[in-house]
Amino acid sequence: MMLLSILRSVLDFAPPLILAALGGVVSERAGVVNIGLEGMMRVGAFFACWGAFASESAWIGVLCGLLAGAGFAAVHAFVSIHGRADQVVSGIALNLVALGLVTFLLEAVFGTTGVAPAQTLPELPLLLGRSPYTYLALVAPFAMAALFRYTVPGLRLRAVGEHPHAASTLGVSVARVRWAAVLASGALAGLGGSALSIAILHRFDNKMPAGMGFMALAAMVFGKWRPVGALLASLFFAFGHASVDVVRSAMPKTGPMSEAHLDGILMAAPYLLTLLLLGGFVGRAVPPAADGVPYDPEAKH
Repeated sequence: MMLLSILRSVLDFAPPLILAALGGVVSERAGVVNIGLEGMMRVGAFFACWGAFASESAWIGVLCGLLAGAGFAAVHAFVSIHGRADQVVSGIALNLVALGLVTFLLEAVFGTTGVAPAQTLPELPLLLGRSPYTYLALVAPFAMAALFRYTVPGLRLRAVGEHPHAASTLGVSVARVRWAAVLASGALAGLGGSALSIAILHRFDNKMPAGMGFMALAAMVFGKWRPVGALLASLFFAFGHASVDVVRSAMPKTGPMSEAHLDGILMAAPYLLTLLLLGGFVGRAVPPAADGVPYDPEAKH
């Protein structure tokens, strides 16, 4: 029973993490660091909730979340690609903007700064008890891997992320490829955020996504910037999260264990696991050669 409970929790927690991690992969394989996944997930979760609430359709909510993530990513693309600004700083700024913007919109639209709306949102149809997000998250990494390996757009994206000047001499528009990659990254992160509000909680919580965007970044690095690697890393993190949830629910409410205040430590355990893995692993992970390097067509190379 405990194993089944963990498996169910993994299937709930993993889809938004996998989708956001894939967003990080597609952006960074094109050479643009996307620290703003957390903010893109946040706006995606909110606008998905808003869209579903206003239209009374979960599918329209999903579409709104996807478009909101892509729209937010467009800001990052403009600043990073055309402005050639520091991509890390741009991503951090977007996360902060998303934090304030969504809090403002939540109060303006729903009149609260906590959880909204009061009633649950319309639900997506289920297949074998799981939402479409679960199946999409399990299939998308393999589709993306095939895209990178076997298609011309995928080869161009990889070339731009490794040797942008060489790709440019072959007629590839570096800016256009990077724009497409960052928009796709935001759409995937927004889709991941929409999974939180549409498929998991059926509401929007102002704490969303509660650091999941940063865990997605860790999964991307742990998966060596590869779609299937990001999938496996996300499942690993989801397993750790699910295991902690099971332990927390099994802890006695009274007695010496409850007085030890272990609940807070257990809540932080998935993030500590992420930190430990990155600390021991990130030094050996090699990102794409041009990752985080603004492209200047007139620069010497």
